[in-house]
Amino acid sequence: MNAARTRQAVPVVRGLRSHRAAVRAMALAIAVAGTAALLGGCAGAGAPESAGPAAAVTGPARLWPEHTPAPPPSPYRDGDSTPLPLRSLPKLADIRKVSAPSVVQAQRETDRRRGLLPYFDTDDEEKIRTCVTKPTARSCLVRAPEYHDLTGDGRDELIVGVDGGPSHLLTIWVYMLKDGVMNRILNIAQRTQAVEVADGKLIVREPTETPGYEVRTVYAWDAKSQVMTEESTEYDWRSPASAAPRGR
Repeated sequence: MNAARTRQAVPVVRGLRSHRAAVRAMALAIAVAGTAALLGGCAGAGAPESAGPAAAVTGPARLWPEHTPAPPPSPYRDGDSTPLPLRSLPKLADIRKVSAPSVVQAQRETDRRRGLLPYFDTDDEEKIRTCVTKPTARSCLVRAPEYHDLTGDGRDELIVGVDGGPSHLLTIWVYMLKDGVMNRILNIAQRTQAVEVADGKLIVREPTETPGYEVRTVYAWDAKSQVMTEESTEYDWRSPASAAPRGR
């Protein structure tokens, strides 16, 4: 902007009674002229331009509102709905005094007497029987026992994991001691990516067919039914680094 245009932008001030007032008026005039110059420069190249009026936002439109929605399904319960005692095992004062393979063998025999279908195929059954006498054998499908308080009573429960061979299913049974008798309070079989315990709850993470996603299921103690039930199921995103296989 040249000097001539600057002079024209400064308004003429008349009728001022003091030199100080004149200086103030001149400073104000210069500031106004500077602001006008800045605003005028905004119209140059690269200045932001309006994209036009924004599209109107509308709520979802329900399709076929005249049709009645389907009724809700029956409540889903995974595993045992009541605690199942293993009376074939001797009474115990300490849940750690019985081996995990012995518990699995007793559970299989108890289920067979109840007429339940076997959880494992013939080859896996033989490997499980071997675990009772050779718990450290490489062919043993029964994992090392885990002990955590899952009922909130201050005492540990026994968590047993049994691998399912080619099916890659992990059978998880949780037991508590009640009057010295082992009682199964959770019975699930899932294709797991990881199994965790947090805040007295059992968390099972399962892989999905969608890369980067997993299913996270939380099982919690239900004091009313005296078993562990499914509390929540989430479909979670996991970054490539955290989605790497972890210890189960």
